[in-house]
Amino acid sequence: MIPLRTLIFHCRLTWFCNFKYNRLILQIRAVLRDRGSDQNLGLCGDSQHKIRRAPTLNKRVNKGKGRMAHYDWIVVGGGITGSALSYELVQQGFSVLLIEQHSTLQGGTRFGYGGLAYWSGTTELTRQLCAEGIERHRSLSQELDSDTQFRDGVLLLTIRSDSNPQTIARTYAQFAIPPRLVSVQDACELEPLIAPQAIAGALVVPHGRVNPEAVANAYARAFLRAGGTRHIAQVTELRRGDGLQITGVVCGSETFASANVAVCAGALSRSLLKAARIPVRLYFTHAELIETPPIDLRLQALVMPAETQRFEMEAAATAAEVDPLWDEPGHEPTAPILDAGVVQLVNGQLRIGQISRTLTDPTATIDAAESEAAMRRGITDVLPALETVPGTWHRCLVAFSHDRLPLIGAIPGVKGVHLFSGFSNPLVLVPPLASRFAAHAAGQRDEAIEQLSPGRWQMTHNAT
Repeated sequence: MIPLRTLIFHCRLTWFCNFKYNRLILQIRAVLRDRGSDQNLGLCGDSQHKIRRAPTLNKRVNKGKGRMAHYDWIVVGGGITGSALSYELVQQGFSVLLIEQHSTLQGGTRFGYGGLAYWSGTTELTRQLCAEGIERHRSLSQELDSDTQFRDGVLLLTIRSDSNPQTIARTYAQFAIPPRLVSVQDACELEPLIAPQAIAGALVVPHGRVNPEAVANAYARAFLRAGGTRHIAQVTELRRGDGLQITGVVCGSETFASANVAVCAGALSRSLLKAARIPVRLYFTHAELIETPPIDLRLQALVMPAETQRFEMEAAATAAEVDPLWDEPGHEPTAPILDAGVVQLVNGQLRIGQISRTLTDPTATIDAAESEAAMRRGITDVLPALETVPGTWHRCLVAFSHDRLPLIGAIPGVKGVHLFSGFSNPLVLVPPLASRFAAHAAGQRDEAIEQLSPGRWQMTHNAT
C-alpha cells in the first residue's frame, strides 16, 4: 500500500505541473493572438510555421518531412467573402490556408459602401438569408472580438423630380420590407442637405451599415486566432491532379496542396478558373467612385437613387448573345451607367458614386477625370453641398452572376474546386452563407447551398 504522505505529494506535484503547463499554453496563445492582430492590418508574414490549435475534428495539416503542407481547404482571396468563409471552415475543424495577394485589402472590400440591405429579399430564400444576415451582423463584433462599425441607419432613395412617386413606390412592393413613400418635405427633414427642387419625393427604409474593411479584418483576425493560416501571395494557377481534379494552388514558385480549393477572388475568379479550363457564368463591372478624406459636413442618411440602373445593365451584359464577349479582352457588352449616391463612414469620409462599366478587360483604361466630373455632377444635383468636397477617384472590380444570386458550392464536372462569389448584395448575405457553406462541407445538408450551386446555370441552359 502506498503511504498517504506519498499520495499527497504526487497529487500536489501533478497539480503543480498541470498548472504550470496550462499557464504556459495560455501565454503562448496570448503571444500568437497579439502577433496575429499586429500582422493583420497588413495580415502578412510567413504563416507556414504558425502553432495551430488542434481542430475540433482532429483534421491536422499533413506535413511530413520533405513534403509540402497539405490542407483540408485552401481559400483564394482574403476580402470579405474569403475571410468569412475561412473563419467558418476553421470553426468546423478543418485545416485552412487563406491566400490573399495584397497585404492591405483592395477591391470591393476596400471601397464598398457597407450597406446592409436586409429589407431587399424578394423570394423565400433571399428573405430568409437577409433575416439571418442582419441578425448575425448585429452580434458579429462580439463574436469576432473586433469592431465591425455596425450601426442601424436609414436609406433614403430619392425619386427624380420628373418621375411619378407612386409608380416608383409600386416597383418596391415585392421586397420583404417595402420602403415607405415620403413627401419632399419629409425627405428634406430626414436629410437636410437634399435639394428639394431635385426630387419628387423619396422612399425610406431601415438599412444597416458596417465598414467593409473592418468586417473583413475582424474575420481574418478571428480566423488566425482559431488556428488558421494566412499567406500573402498571388495565386497564379489552380493545381491539377490526375483527371478532372484540383489538388491545390500555385503561387509563382510556391505550390500548396489541399483536398479542396474555394475560389473567393471576386471578379478575378473568372479568369483564374478559365485558365484551368473551368467555365463559370461569373462576370464583373468596373465600379468607379470618389473617396474623400474625413470632413466636418455630416449626412444623416445613406442617399441612393430609387431608379437604379445597375441590375438592368447586369442582365443585359449576361444575355446569351453577348456572353462569348466575356472570354476576350477589349469588349464592352453594355453602355456604362451612373447611379448617383453617397455614404458617410464613421470617420467622416464620404464615398460618392457610382459609375458601373462592363469592360471585359480587368485592367482596361478609364478616363478618371471624365468619370469624376460625371459623378460630381450627378451627386451635386441632389446634394449641392458636396460640389466642392475634396476627393480622389478610385475604381474596383465587382463580381456578379447572371441571375443576381451568388454562385456557391462545388463546381460540377471538376473535383476539389468550389466557388463562393457573385454576390449582388454581399455584406448582408456573406455571414449566413459562409456559415452554411462550412456546415455543408462538414456533412450537413443545406438546401440554400444546393439552390445556389454554380451548376444551376447548366440546368437552366439545358432546360431551354
